[in-house]
Amino acid sequence: MNRTYITATNTLSQLQKQMDVISNNIANVDTTGYKKRTASFTDLLVQEFQNQGDPANEVGRLTPNGIRQGSGAKLSQVQMVITQGSLKNTDRALDTAFTKEGQFYRVLVQNENGSDIQYTRDGAFYLSPTGENEMLLVNSNGNQILDENDNPIIINGQAKEYQINENGSLLVYMNNGGQQSFNLGVTRVDKPQFLEQKGNNLLGLPANMAELNVTREDILTDLTGIDRNQISIKQGALEQSNVDLSKEMTDLIQVQRSYQFQARSINLADQMMGLVNGIR
Repeated sequence: MNRTYITATNTLSQLQKQMDVISNNIANVDTTGYKKRTASFTDLLVQEFQNQGDPANEVGRLTPNGIRQGSGAKLSQVQMVITQGSLKNTDRALDTAFTKEGQFYRVLVQNENGSDIQYTRDGAFYLSPTGENEMLLVNSNGNQILDENDNPIIINGQAKEYQINENGSLLVYMNNGGQQSFNLGVTRVDKPQFLEQKGNNLLGLPANMAELNVTREDILTDLTGIDRNQISIKQGALEQSNVDLSKEMTDLIQVQRSYQFQARSINLADQMMGLVNGIR
């Protein structure tokens, strides 16, 4: 097959993946706490041809000997960018926003394999009744928000006011004058590139950590005890996504132009082969 075909088709498939990454960023520009992804490329296998039989003829050459011919590019990594997003004040008592990078709430998610702890920056909390005078703290999808001991947060009785302090402590003032307190489960992500998207604005640990030669402790640190002083939360606000729409649109146009260039190169190669085959 024509070398141009191979190079172009290899690169086209990878450019499509980059377009998917950018499109996903654009689709989540208004998603609370969403962190954008960026795609980086690397060369595929490069073949080297030693076309000079006598090395003496290469003396004084400024470039490496021989001819190197590539076979296209591939998407090497999709990285999550955890920079802080802007804050939007809501004045709602159960809306919270982290004001430091790399901190995530722990959420208990039910799936086909049982339950799994996942992580989110979305601090919009709600109350779901679980029994008589019992309310469970959940996210917008009904998943349980966990405390620092990975237990669900259950409020007993009739609450009249909620206060969430900067260090992640939740104080609930009751109608009868009593008070209940909880410490929200907060985890610091040290190596965000190991986390996988689980859907519904949640992140989770990869299933193949043994193959990657990493442990949970290498990727995450639960902020408990004195480490809770590192937590920084603002009540009555939500963190917006860190997607820059103008940059994403510019990147999308550039990728589309690269895609058109690769497609055009296939067309030109086809025309050249047609001319060669037409020679009598």
